[in-house]
Amino acid sequence: MDQTAIHFADDGNIIRRESEDARRQAEERERKAKELSLAEEAEKNPELAEQGVSTKILKNQFNFCDRASQTFNNQMRERAIMTEPPPIITFSSTATQWEIYDAYMEDLKAQQAAAAKQKAGGGKKEDEKKKEALQASEGSEDILTSPGLFSSLKVMERMVNQNTFNDITDDYKYWEDAADLYKDDGGTLLPLWKFSSDKVRKKTVTSICWNPQHHDLFAVGYGSYDFLKQGTGMIHCFTLKNPSFPEYTFATESGVMSLDFHPQHPSLLACGLYDGTVLVHDVRIKTGKPIYQSTVKSGKHTDPVWQVFWQKEDTSKSLNFFSVSSDGRVCNWILAKNELQYTNVIELKLTETKNSSGGGPRSADQADPDAALAGLSGGTCFDFNSFSESLFVVGTEEGSIRKCSKAYNSQYLETYDGHYMSVYSVQWNKFHPNVFLSASADWTVKLWEQNTKQPLMSFDLGSSVGEVVWSPYSSTVFAAVTADGKVHVYDLNENKHEPMCDQLVVRKAKLTRICFNPHDPVLLVGDDRGTVLSLKLSPNLRKIAKVEEGKTRQQMEIEKLNKIIDVTTKDRQLMEK
Repeated sequence: MDQTAIHFADDGNIIRRESEDARRQAEERERKAKELSLAEEAEKNPELAEQGVSTKILKNQFNFCDRASQTFNNQMRERAIMTEPPPIITFSSTATQWEIYDAYMEDLKAQQAAAAKQKAGGGKKEDEKKKEALQASEGSEDILTSPGLFSSLKVMERMVNQNTFNDITDDYKYWEDAADLYKDDGGTLLPLWKFSSDKVRKKTVTSICWNPQHHDLFAVGYGSYDFLKQGTGMIHCFTLKNPSFPEYTFATESGVMSLDFHPQHPSLLACGLYDGTVLVHDVRIKTGKPIYQSTVKSGKHTDPVWQVFWQKEDTSKSLNFFSVSSDGRVCNWILAKNELQYTNVIELKLTETKNSSGGGPRSADQADPDAALAGLSGGTCFDFNSFSESLFVVGTEEGSIRKCSKAYNSQYLETYDGHYMSVYSVQWNKFHPNVFLSASADWTVKLWEQNTKQPLMSFDLGSSVGEVVWSPYSSTVFAAVTADGKVHVYDLNENKHEPMCDQLVVRKAKLTRICFNPHDPVLLVGDDRGTVLSLKLSPNLRKIAKVEEGKTRQQMEIEKLNKIIDVTTKDRQLMEK
Protein backbone atom coordinates (compact mmCIF):
# COMPACT_ATOMS: atom_id res chain seq x y z
CA MET A 1 0.00 0.00 0.00
CA ASP A 2 2.88 2.39 0.55
CA GLN A 3 3.72 2.21 -3.17
CA THR A 4 0.06 2.79 -4.32
CA ALA A 5 -0.62 6.10 -6.18
CA ILE A 6 -4.24 7.19 -6.77
CA HIS A 7 -4.55 9.55 -9.74
CA PHE A 8 -8.37 9.94 -9.82
CA ALA A 9 -11.23 8.98 -7.46
CA ASP A 10 -14.94 9.75 -7.65
CA ASP A 11 -17.75 8.71 -5.29
CA GLY A 12 -20.80 7.92 -7.33
CA ASN A 13 -24.44 7.25 -6.44
CA ILE A 14 -24.71 4.01 -8.42
CA ILE A 15 -25.65 1.06 -6.32
CA ARG A 16 -26.04 -2.57 -7.16
CA ARG A 17 -29.54 -3.76 -8.03
CA GLU A 18 -29.29 -6.69 -5.63
CA SER A 19 -28.30 -4.47 -2.66
CA GLU A 20 -30.55 -3.50 0.29
CA ASP A 21 -30.51 0.24 -0.66
CA ALA A 22 -31.75 -0.53 -4.17
CA ARG A 23 -34.61 -2.60 -2.76
CA ARG A 24 -35.71 0.25 -0.41
CA GLN A 25 -35.66 2.81 -3.23
CA ALA A 26 -37.78 0.59 -5.43
CA GLU A 27 -40.36 0.15 -2.63
CA GLU A 28 -40.48 3.95 -2.09
CA ARG A 29 -41.11 4.60 -5.80
CA GLU A 30 -43.90 2.02 -5.88
CA ARG A 31 -45.52 3.56 -2.78
CA LYS A 32 -45.49 7.07 -4.25
CA ALA A 33 -46.89 5.81 -7.56
CA LYS A 34 -49.77 4.11 -5.72
CA GLU A 35 -50.52 7.27 -3.71
CA LEU A 36 -50.52 9.35 -6.89
CA SER A 37 -52.90 6.95 -8.67
CA LEU A 38 -55.23 6.86 -5.62
CA ALA A 39 -55.22 10.67 -5.40
CA GLU A 40 -56.15 10.93 -9.09
CA GLU A 41 -59.01 8.46 -8.60
CA ALA A 42 -60.17 10.34 -5.46
CA GLU A 43 -60.40 13.59 -7.43
CA LYS A 44 -62.66 11.87 -9.95
CA ASN A 45 -64.60 9.80 -7.39
CA PRO A 46 -65.87 11.81 -4.37
CA GLU A 47 -66.76 8.61 -2.48
CA LEU A 48 -63.06 7.77 -2.08
CA ALA A 49 -62.41 11.30 -0.79
CA GLU A 50 -65.12 10.82 1.83
CA GLN A 51 -63.43 7.59 2.95
CA GLY A 52 -60.29 9.56 3.77
CA VAL A 53 -58.22 9.04 0.64
CA SER A 54 -55.95 12.05 0.10
CA THR A 55 -56.53 14.09 -3.06
CA LYS A 56 -53.23 15.92 -2.82
CA ILE A 57 -51.16 15.34 -5.95
CA LEU A 58 -47.51 16.19 -5.69
CA LYS A 59 -46.58 17.33 -9.16
CA ASN A 60 -42.92 17.71 -8.38
CA GLN A 61 -41.23 14.35 -8.20
CA PHE A 62 -38.38 15.78 -6.15
CA ASN A 63 -39.00 16.79 -2.53
CA PHE A 64 -37.74 20.42 -2.94
CA CYS A 65 -38.78 23.16 -0.49
CA ASP A 66 -38.54 25.84 -3.19
CA ARG A 67 -41.47 25.45 -5.62
CA ALA A 68 -40.78 28.63 -7.59
CA SER A 69 -40.61 26.64 -10.79
CA GLN A 70 -44.39 26.17 -10.63
CA THR A 71 -45.13 29.95 -10.65
CA PHE A 72 -46.83 31.17 -13.81
CA ASN A 73 -45.38 34.40 -15.17
CA ASN A 74 -48.11 36.66 -16.46
CA GLN A 75 -47.67 38.27 -19.80
CA MET A 76 -46.60 41.93 -19.77
CA ARG A 77 -49.54 44.03 -20.84
CA GLU A 78 -49.28 47.28 -22.75
CA ARG A 79 -51.83 49.93 -23.56
CA ALA A 80 -52.33 48.47 -27.01
CA ILE A 81 -53.30 45.13 -25.47
CA MET A 82 -55.50 46.50 -22.66
CA THR A 83 -57.65 48.80 -24.80
CA GLU A 84 -59.58 48.27 -27.97
CA PRO A 85 -58.22 50.24 -30.91
CA PRO A 86 -60.48 53.03 -32.14
CA PRO A 87 -62.32 52.39 -35.38
CA ILE A 88 -60.57 53.75 -38.44
CA ILE A 89 -62.48 54.83 -41.55
CA THR A 90 -60.78 56.03 -44.71
CA PHE A 91 -62.69 58.93 -46.25
CA SER A 92 -61.79 61.14 -49.19
CA SER A 93 -63.76 63.52 -51.36
CA THR A 94 -63.42 66.68 -53.40
CA ALA A 95 -65.42 69.90 -52.92
CA THR A 96 -66.01 72.48 -55.63
CA GLN A 97 -67.08 76.08 -55.23
CA TRP A 98 -70.70 75.52 -56.36
CA GLU A 99 -71.16 72.59 -53.96
CA ILE A 100 -70.11 74.80 -51.04
CA TYR A 101 -72.51 77.52 -52.20
CA ASP A 102 -75.42 75.09 -52.46
CA ALA A 103 -74.72 73.71 -48.94
CA TYR A 104 -74.79 77.22 -47.44
CA MET A 105 -78.03 78.07 -49.21
CA GLU A 106 -79.74 74.91 -47.95
CA ASP A 107 -78.69 75.70 -44.38
CA LEU A 108 -79.98 79.29 -44.69
CA LYS A 109 -83.37 78.09 -45.91
CA ALA A 110 -83.59 75.61 -43.01
CA GLN A 111 -82.90 78.38 -40.49
CA GLN A 112 -85.53 80.65 -42.01
CA ALA A 113 -88.11 77.85 -41.91
CA ALA A 114 -87.36 77.11 -38.24
CA ALA A 115 -87.72 80.81 -37.32
CA ALA A 116 -91.10 80.97 -39.08
CA LYS A 117 -92.35 77.92 -37.14
CA GLN A 118 -91.31 79.48 -33.81
CA LYS A 119 -93.23 82.68 -34.58
CA ALA A 120 -96.31 80.72 -35.53
CA GLY A 121 -96.17 78.39 -32.52
CA GLY A 122 -95.76 81.16 -29.87
CA GLY A 123 -93.32 81.55 -26.99
CA LYS A 124 -94.36 78.46 -24.98
CA LYS A 125 -92.42 76.06 -27.15
CA GLU A 126 -89.35 78.27 -26.88
CA ASP A 127 -89.55 78.23 -23.05
CA GLU A 128 -89.92 74.46 -23.09
CA LYS A 129 -86.85 74.11 -25.27
CA LYS A 130 -84.85 76.35 -22.92
CA LYS A 131 -85.87 74.19 -19.95
CA GLU A 132 -84.89 71.05 -21.82
CA ALA A 133 -81.52 72.55 -22.70
CA LEU A 134 -80.98 73.61 -19.07
CA GLN A 135 -81.85 70.13 -17.80
CA ALA A 136 -79.52 68.58 -20.37
CA SER A 137 -76.69 70.87 -19.29
CA GLU A 138 -77.28 70.03 -15.62
CA GLY A 139 -77.34 66.32 -16.39
CA SER A 140 -74.05 66.51 -18.27
CA GLU A 141 -72.09 68.08 -15.39
CA ASP A 142 -68.35 67.96 -15.72
CA ILE A 143 -66.94 65.36 -13.35
CA LEU A 144 -63.83 67.45 -12.72
CA THR A 145 -65.93 70.20 -11.09
CA SER A 146 -68.47 67.98 -9.33
CA PRO A 147 -68.82 68.12 -5.53
CA GLY A 148 -68.41 64.35 -5.32
CA LEU A 149 -64.91 64.51 -6.76
CA PHE A 150 -64.06 67.42 -4.45
CA SER A 151 -65.13 65.42 -1.39
CA SER A 152 -63.14 62.38 -2.54
CA LEU A 153 -60.03 64.47 -3.14
CA LYS A 154 -60.33 65.99 0.34
CA VAL A 155 -60.47 62.54 1.94
CA MET A 156 -57.51 61.40 -0.16
CA GLU A 157 -55.50 64.48 0.81
CA ARG A 158 -56.13 63.80 4.50
CA MET A 159 -55.04 60.18 4.09
CA VAL A 160 -51.82 61.25 2.37
CA ASN A 161 -51.11 63.76 5.16
CA GLN A 162 -51.79 61.13 7.79
CA ASN A 163 -49.21 58.87 6.14
CA THR A 164 -46.75 61.75 5.84
CA PHE A 165 -47.11 62.73 9.51
CA ASN A 166 -47.56 59.19 10.78
CA ASP A 167 -45.22 59.64 13.77
CA ILE A 168 -46.98 62.82 14.90
CA THR A 169 -50.39 61.18 14.55
CA ASP A 170 -49.27 58.30 16.78
CA ASP A 171 -47.93 60.77 19.36
CA TYR A 172 -51.20 62.68 19.30
CA LYS A 173 -53.19 59.52 20.05
CA TYR A 174 -50.93 57.44 22.27
CA TRP A 175 -47.99 59.45 23.66
CA GLU A 176 -47.78 59.79 27.43
CA ASP A 177 -44.64 61.15 29.11
CA ALA A 178 -43.32 58.28 31.25
CA ALA A 179 -41.25 60.73 33.31
CA ASP A 180 -44.43 62.06 34.93
CA LEU A 181 -44.70 58.82 36.90
CA TYR A 182 -41.54 59.74 38.85
CA LYS A 183 -42.20 63.44 39.45
CA ASP A 184 -45.19 65.32 40.84
CA ASP A 185 -44.10 68.94 40.41
CA GLY A 186 -43.59 69.23 36.68
CA GLY A 187 -44.75 68.35 33.20
CA THR A 188 -43.84 68.74 29.55
CA LEU A 189 -45.37 69.87 26.29
CA LEU A 190 -44.85 67.70 23.20
CA PRO A 191 -44.79 69.63 19.87
CA LEU A 192 -47.13 68.15 17.29
CA TRP A 193 -48.14 69.74 13.97
CA LYS A 194 -47.24 73.19 12.66
CA PHE A 195 -49.89 75.10 10.74
CA SER A 196 -48.72 77.81 8.34
CA SER A 197 -49.29 79.17 4.85
CA ASP A 198 -47.26 81.11 2.32
CA LYS A 199 -49.93 83.83 2.21
CA VAL A 200 -49.46 84.72 5.90
CA ARG A 201 -45.71 84.19 6.23
CA LYS A 202 -45.02 87.76 7.43
CA LYS A 203 -48.24 88.33 9.39
CA THR A 204 -48.93 87.95 13.11
CA VAL A 205 -51.35 85.44 14.61
CA THR A 206 -53.86 87.71 16.34
CA SER A 207 -56.63 85.28 17.26
CA ILE A 208 -57.29 81.53 17.60
CA CYS A 209 -60.64 79.89 18.34
CA TRP A 210 -61.92 76.29 18.19
CA ASN A 211 -65.14 75.27 16.50
CA PRO A 212 -67.75 74.22 19.12
CA GLN A 213 -69.10 71.28 17.06
CA HIS A 214 -66.13 69.97 15.07
CA HIS A 215 -63.40 69.60 17.70
CA ASP A 216 -60.60 69.23 15.15
CA LEU A 217 -61.45 72.49 13.32
CA PHE A 218 -60.14 75.89 14.43
CA ALA A 219 -59.93 79.37 12.94
CA VAL A 220 -56.83 81.59 12.92
CA GLY A 221 -56.81 85.34 12.32
CA TYR A 222 -53.80 87.10 10.83
CA GLY A 223 -52.94 90.79 10.99
CA SER A 224 -50.39 93.10 12.59
CA TYR A 225 -50.18 94.93 15.90
CA ASP A 226 -47.74 97.48 14.43
CA PHE A 227 -49.43 100.69 13.29
CA LEU A 228 -46.80 101.27 10.58
CA LYS A 229 -47.10 97.75 9.08
CA GLN A 230 -50.82 97.56 8.43
CA GLY A 231 -52.11 95.77 5.36
CA THR A 232 -54.67 93.20 4.37
CA GLY A 233 -55.78 90.45 6.74
CA MET A 234 -56.48 86.77 6.39
CA ILE A 235 -58.60 84.09 8.09
CA HIS A 236 -57.58 80.43 7.81
CA CYS A 237 -59.67 77.52 9.07
CA PHE A 238 -57.39 74.54 9.73
CA THR A 239 -58.16 70.99 10.83
CA LEU A 240 -55.95 68.58 12.72
CA LYS A 241 -56.65 66.05 9.97
CA ASN A 242 -54.85 68.15 7.35
CA PRO A 243 -52.01 70.30 8.72
CA SER A 244 -50.54 71.15 5.32
CA PHE A 245 -53.30 73.37 3.92
CA PRO A 246 -56.29 75.30 5.35
CA GLU A 247 -59.82 74.04 4.77
CA TYR A 248 -61.28 77.54 4.30
CA THR A 249 -59.67 80.89 3.55
CA PHE A 250 -61.15 84.38 3.80
CA ALA A 251 -59.35 87.60 2.84
CA THR A 252 -60.10 90.92 4.54
CA GLU A 253 -59.27 94.49 3.58
CA SER A 254 -57.73 95.20 6.99
CA GLY A 255 -55.84 93.12 9.52
CA VAL A 256 -57.85 90.61 11.57
CA MET A 257 -57.73 91.24 15.32
CA SER A 258 -60.34 88.87 16.80
CA LEU A 259 -62.47 85.82 15.92
CA ASP A 260 -65.26 83.82 17.54
CA PHE A 261 -67.47 80.91 16.44
CA HIS A 262 -71.15 80.91 17.35
CA PRO A 263 -71.83 78.26 20.05
CA GLN A 264 -75.13 77.05 18.51
CA HIS A 265 -74.46 77.78 14.82
CA PRO A 266 -70.89 76.56 14.24
CA SER A 267 -70.75 77.80 10.65
CA LEU A 268 -71.03 81.48 11.70
CA LEU A 269 -67.72 83.20 12.39
CA ALA A 270 -67.58 86.75 13.79
CA CYS A 271 -64.51 88.81 13.01
CA GLY A 272 -63.15 92.16 14.21
CA LEU A 273 -60.69 94.14 12.06
CA TYR A 274 -58.01 96.73 12.72
CA ASP A 275 -59.96 99.52 10.96
CA GLY A 276 -62.96 99.04 13.31
CA THR A 277 -65.10 96.90 11.00
CA VAL A 278 -66.89 93.81 12.27
CA LEU A 279 -67.76 90.99 9.87
CA VAL A 280 -69.78 87.78 9.98
CA HIS A 281 -68.67 84.95 7.70
CA ASP A 282 -70.51 81.76 6.88
CA VAL A 283 -67.84 79.13 6.22
CA ARG A 284 -70.30 77.15 4.08
CA ILE A 285 -70.36 79.90 1.45
CA LYS A 286 -67.61 79.32 -1.08
CA THR A 287 -67.42 82.90 -2.40
CA GLY A 288 -65.44 84.03 0.65
CA LYS A 289 -67.47 87.23 1.08
CA PRO A 290 -68.99 88.14 4.48
CA ILE A 291 -72.74 87.85 4.90
CA TYR A 292 -72.77 90.87 7.25
CA GLN A 293 -70.41 93.83 7.47
CA SER A 294 -70.54 97.01 9.51
CA THR A 295 -70.13 100.37 7.80
CA VAL A 296 -69.80 104.00 8.84
CA LYS A 297 -73.56 104.39 8.48
CA SER A 298 -74.26 101.37 10.70
CA GLY A 299 -72.00 102.68 13.49
CA LYS A 300 -68.73 100.81 13.01
CA HIS A 301 -65.89 101.30 15.49
CA THR A 302 -63.30 103.97 14.77
CA ASP A 303 -60.40 102.02 16.31
CA PRO A 304 -59.27 98.35 16.20
CA VAL A 305 -61.77 95.76 17.42
CA TRP A 306 -59.70 93.76 19.91
CA GLN A 307 -62.25 91.10 20.78
CA VAL A 308 -65.66 89.77 19.68
CA PHE A 309 -67.93 87.44 21.63
CA TRP A 310 -71.13 85.68 20.49
CA GLN A 311 -74.06 85.66 22.87
CA LYS A 312 -75.96 82.39 23.19
CA GLU A 313 -79.23 82.29 21.30
CA ASP A 314 -82.06 83.49 23.56
CA THR A 315 -85.84 83.09 23.39
CA SER A 316 -86.14 85.85 20.79
CA LYS A 317 -84.01 83.75 18.37
CA SER A 318 -82.04 86.85 17.38
CA LEU A 319 -78.37 86.28 16.61
CA ASN A 320 -76.12 88.90 18.20
CA PHE A 321 -72.54 89.36 19.36
CA PHE A 322 -70.50 91.90 21.34
CA SER A 323 -67.34 93.77 20.44
CA VAL A 324 -64.83 95.94 22.32
CA SER A 325 -62.58 98.52 20.72
CA SER A 326 -59.97 101.14 21.52
CA ASP A 327 -62.54 103.84 20.78
CA GLY A 328 -63.97 103.17 24.28
CA ARG A 329 -67.19 101.45 23.26
CA VAL A 330 -68.59 98.00 23.99
CA CYS A 331 -71.23 97.35 21.33
CA ASN A 332 -73.90 94.74 20.76
CA TRP A 333 -74.47 93.82 17.10
CA ILE A 334 -77.75 92.21 16.03
CA LEU A 335 -77.95 90.31 12.75
CA ALA A 336 -81.00 91.83 11.06
CA LYS A 337 -82.32 90.79 7.65
CA ASN A 338 -80.17 93.12 5.57
CA GLU A 339 -77.60 94.73 7.88
CA LEU A 340 -75.95 94.79 11.30
CA GLN A 341 -77.76 96.88 13.90
CA TYR A 342 -75.73 98.08 16.87
CA THR A 343 -76.38 99.41 20.35
CA ASN A 344 -73.78 100.76 22.77
CA VAL A 345 -73.70 98.54 25.85
CA ILE A 346 -71.34 100.87 27.73
CA GLU A 347 -68.84 103.63 27.08
CA LEU A 348 -65.60 103.23 29.00
CA LYS A 349 -65.34 106.68 30.57
CA LEU A 350 -62.23 107.95 32.30
CA THR A 351 -64.30 110.23 34.59
CA GLU A 352 -65.15 107.40 37.03
CA THR A 353 -62.05 107.21 39.18
CA LYS A 354 -61.45 106.25 42.76
CA ASN A 355 -63.04 108.47 45.39
CA SER A 356 -60.61 110.43 47.58
CA SER A 357 -62.23 108.95 50.70
CA GLY A 358 -61.48 105.43 49.52
CA GLY A 359 -65.08 104.70 48.56
CA GLY A 360 -66.55 103.60 45.28
CA PRO A 361 -66.43 105.39 41.93
CA ARG A 362 -67.24 109.06 41.79
CA SER A 363 -70.05 110.49 39.72
CA ALA A 364 -69.50 112.82 36.79
CA ASP A 365 -70.07 115.89 39.03
CA GLN A 366 -67.22 114.82 41.35
CA ALA A 367 -64.86 113.81 38.54
CA ASP A 368 -61.61 115.49 37.73
CA PRO A 369 -62.16 118.03 34.89
CA ASP A 370 -58.81 117.08 33.31
CA ALA A 371 -59.92 113.46 33.11
CA ALA A 372 -63.21 114.55 31.55
CA LEU A 373 -61.31 116.17 28.69
CA ALA A 374 -59.38 112.96 28.00
CA GLY A 375 -62.43 111.27 26.53
CA LEU A 376 -62.95 107.52 26.71
CA SER A 377 -60.69 104.77 27.92
CA GLY A 378 -59.56 102.33 25.24
CA GLY A 379 -60.89 98.81 25.70
CA THR A 380 -58.51 95.97 24.83
CA CYS A 381 -60.30 92.78 25.95
CA PHE A 382 -63.42 91.56 27.70
CA ASP A 383 -65.13 88.37 28.86
CA PHE A 384 -68.66 87.49 29.95
CA ASN A 385 -69.43 85.50 33.07
CA SER A 386 -70.86 82.11 32.10
CA PHE A 387 -72.95 81.98 35.32
CA SER A 388 -74.39 85.50 34.95
CA GLU A 389 -74.94 86.50 31.33
CA SER A 390 -75.29 90.22 32.08
CA LEU A 391 -71.98 90.46 33.98
CA PHE A 392 -68.69 91.06 32.18
CA VAL A 393 -65.21 92.51 32.80
CA VAL A 394 -63.29 94.79 30.44
CA GLY A 395 -59.53 95.35 30.29
CA THR A 396 -58.29 98.81 29.29
CA GLU A 397 -55.16 100.39 27.86
CA GLU A 398 -54.53 102.22 31.17
CA GLY A 399 -54.19 98.94 33.10
CA SER A 400 -57.55 99.10 34.88
CA ILE A 401 -60.16 96.33 34.77
CA ARG A 402 -63.81 97.38 34.81
CA LYS A 403 -66.65 95.17 35.95
CA CYS A 404 -69.80 96.08 34.04
CA SER A 405 -73.33 94.89 33.48
CA LYS A 406 -75.51 94.95 30.39
CA ALA A 407 -78.35 96.29 32.55
CA TYR A 408 -76.40 99.42 33.65
CA ASN A 409 -74.70 101.41 30.90
CA SER A 410 -74.06 104.59 32.87
CA GLN A 411 -71.44 103.46 35.40
CA TYR A 412 -69.13 100.61 36.37
CA LEU A 413 -70.02 98.06 39.00
CA GLU A 414 -66.39 97.86 40.15
CA THR A 415 -62.89 98.92 39.13
CA TYR A 416 -59.81 96.78 39.74
CA ASP A 417 -56.42 98.53 39.67
CA GLY A 418 -53.45 96.22 39.71
CA HIS A 419 -51.69 96.47 36.36
CA TYR A 420 -49.43 99.32 35.28
CA MET A 421 -49.62 98.76 31.53
CA SER A 422 -52.21 97.69 28.98
CA VAL A 423 -54.30 94.63 29.86
CA TYR A 424 -54.14 92.15 26.98
CA SER A 425 -56.44 89.40 28.27
CA VAL A 426 -59.14 88.77 30.88
CA GLN A 427 -61.05 85.53 31.37
CA TRP A 428 -63.56 84.23 33.89
CA ASN A 429 -63.01 80.83 35.46
CA LYS A 430 -65.04 78.11 33.77
CA PHE A 431 -66.10 76.52 37.09
CA HIS A 432 -66.05 79.30 39.73
CA PRO A 433 -68.48 82.21 39.23
CA ASN A 434 -66.40 84.82 41.13
CA VAL A 435 -62.82 84.29 39.92
CA PHE A 436 -61.12 85.65 36.80
CA LEU A 437 -57.59 86.05 35.41
CA SER A 438 -55.88 88.98 33.73
CA ALA A 439 -52.66 89.30 31.72
CA SER A 440 -50.81 92.50 30.95
CA ALA A 441 -47.82 93.96 29.14
CA ASP A 442 -46.26 94.62 32.59
CA TRP A 443 -45.07 90.94 32.59
CA THR A 444 -47.65 89.80 35.17
CA VAL A 445 -50.67 87.51 35.36
CA LYS A 446 -53.06 88.26 38.21
CA LEU A 447 -55.80 86.20 39.85
CA TRP A 448 -58.86 88.20 40.98
CA GLU A 449 -61.95 87.58 43.07
CA GLN A 450 -64.75 89.91 42.00
CA ASN A 451 -65.62 90.96 45.57
CA THR A 452 -62.01 92.03 46.31
CA LYS A 453 -60.37 95.03 44.68
CA GLN A 454 -56.85 93.72 45.20
CA PRO A 455 -55.55 90.71 43.29
CA LEU A 456 -55.40 87.41 45.17
CA MET A 457 -52.21 86.28 43.42
CA SER A 458 -49.69 87.76 41.06
CA PHE A 459 -47.30 85.81 38.81
CA ASP A 460 -44.28 87.50 37.22
CA LEU A 461 -43.45 85.73 33.93
CA GLY A 462 -40.40 87.80 33.03
CA SER A 463 -41.72 89.08 29.69
CA SER A 464 -44.77 90.71 28.14
CA VAL A 465 -47.76 88.34 28.40
CA GLY A 466 -49.73 87.89 25.19
CA GLU A 467 -52.71 85.96 26.53
CA VAL A 468 -53.81 83.82 29.49
CA VAL A 469 -56.53 81.14 29.38
CA TRP A 470 -58.17 78.79 31.86
CA SER A 471 -58.16 75.09 31.12
CA PRO A 472 -61.53 73.45 30.34
CA TYR A 473 -60.89 70.44 32.62
CA SER A 474 -59.71 71.97 35.93
CA SER A 475 -60.52 75.10 37.93
CA THR A 476 -56.89 75.53 39.03
CA VAL A 477 -54.99 75.07 35.75
CA PHE A 478 -54.24 77.97 33.41
CA ALA A 479 -51.68 78.68 30.70
CA ALA A 480 -50.06 81.84 29.34
CA VAL A 481 -47.69 82.78 26.50
CA THR A 482 -44.98 85.44 26.60
CA ALA A 483 -42.99 87.46 24.10
CA ASP A 484 -39.81 85.44 24.76
CA GLY A 485 -41.35 82.34 23.13
CA LYS A 486 -42.28 80.44 26.29
CA VAL A 487 -45.46 78.67 27.36
CA HIS A 488 -46.21 78.75 31.11
CA VAL A 489 -48.66 76.21 32.56
CA TYR A 490 -49.73 76.61 36.22
CA ASP A 491 -51.67 74.27 38.48
CA LEU A 492 -52.54 76.14 41.67
CA ASN A 493 -53.61 72.93 43.37
CA GLU A 494 -50.05 71.57 43.02
CA ASN A 495 -47.92 74.72 43.30
CA LYS A 496 -49.16 78.25 43.95
CA HIS A 497 -45.87 80.00 43.23
CA GLU A 498 -44.03 78.20 40.41
CA PRO A 499 -45.30 76.94 37.07
CA MET A 500 -45.69 73.23 36.45
CA CYS A 501 -44.23 73.77 32.98
CA ASP A 502 -42.08 76.61 31.66
CA GLN A 503 -41.07 75.56 28.16
CA LEU A 504 -39.51 77.37 25.21
CA VAL A 505 -41.42 76.31 22.09
CA VAL A 506 -40.26 78.84 19.44
CA ARG A 507 -36.99 80.65 18.80
CA LYS A 508 -36.53 84.17 17.48
CA ALA A 509 -40.28 84.74 17.57
CA LYS A 510 -42.87 86.18 19.95
CA LEU A 511 -45.84 84.14 21.10
CA THR A 512 -49.05 86.13 20.83
CA ARG A 513 -52.02 83.77 21.32
CA ILE A 514 -52.91 80.54 23.13
CA CYS A 515 -56.02 78.37 23.19
CA PHE A 516 -57.04 75.09 24.88
CA ASN A 517 -58.89 72.41 22.94
CA PRO A 518 -62.21 71.89 24.79
CA HIS A 519 -62.05 68.06 24.56
CA ASP A 520 -58.50 66.87 23.83
CA PRO A 521 -55.29 67.57 25.81
CA VAL A 522 -53.98 69.89 23.09
CA LEU A 523 -52.80 73.50 23.21
CA LEU A 524 -52.53 75.86 20.24
CA VAL A 525 -50.05 78.75 20.32
CA GLY A 526 -49.50 81.39 17.66
CA ASP A 527 -46.49 83.62 17.01
CA ASP A 528 -45.67 86.81 15.10
CA ARG A 529 -44.45 84.90 12.04
CA GLY A 530 -47.79 83.44 11.00
CA THR A 531 -47.23 79.97 12.50
CA VAL A 532 -49.57 78.05 14.79
CA LEU A 533 -47.99 75.23 16.80
CA SER A 534 -49.99 72.44 18.44
CA LEU A 535 -48.73 71.02 21.76
CA LYS A 536 -49.84 67.98 23.75
CA LEU A 537 -50.00 68.19 27.54
CA SER A 538 -48.31 65.51 29.60
CA PRO A 539 -50.38 63.69 32.30
CA ASN A 540 -49.11 65.90 35.15
CA LEU A 541 -50.50 69.00 33.40
CA ARG A 542 -54.02 67.62 32.99
CA LYS A 543 -54.88 66.08 36.34
CA ILE A 544 -58.60 65.84 37.04
CA ALA A 545 -59.97 65.63 40.57
CA LYS A 546 -61.96 62.53 41.44
CA VAL A 547 -65.66 63.20 41.97
CA GLU A 548 -66.86 62.17 45.42
CA GLU A 549 -70.20 60.56 46.03
CA GLY A 550 -73.05 63.02 46.44
CA LYS A 551 -71.16 65.87 44.71
CA THR A 552 -71.00 67.10 41.15
CA ARG A 553 -67.89 67.82 39.16
CA GLN A 554 -68.44 71.57 39.39
CA GLN A 555 -68.85 71.46 43.18
CA MET A 556 -65.56 69.60 43.49
CA GLU A 557 -63.76 72.16 41.30
CA ILE A 558 -65.25 75.10 43.22
CA GLU A 559 -64.21 73.60 46.57
CA LYS A 560 -60.69 72.98 45.27
CA LEU A 561 -60.30 76.62 44.20
CA ASN A 562 -61.98 77.97 47.35
CA LYS A 563 -59.36 76.21 49.51
CA ILE A 564 -56.59 77.99 47.63
CA ILE A 565 -58.39 81.35 47.94
CA ASP A 566 -58.88 80.90 51.70
CA VAL A 567 -55.22 80.03 52.27
CA THR A 568 -54.09 83.01 50.18
CA THR A 569 -56.43 85.38 52.04
CA LYS A 570 -55.18 84.19 55.44
CA ASP A 571 -51.54 84.60 54.39
CA ARG A 572 -52.22 88.15 53.26
CA GLN A 573 -53.95 89.03 56.53
CA LEU A 574 -50.99 87.71 58.50
CA MET A 575 -48.55 89.75 56.43
CA GLU A 576 -50.62 92.92 56.86
CA LYS A 577 -50.59 92.48 60.62
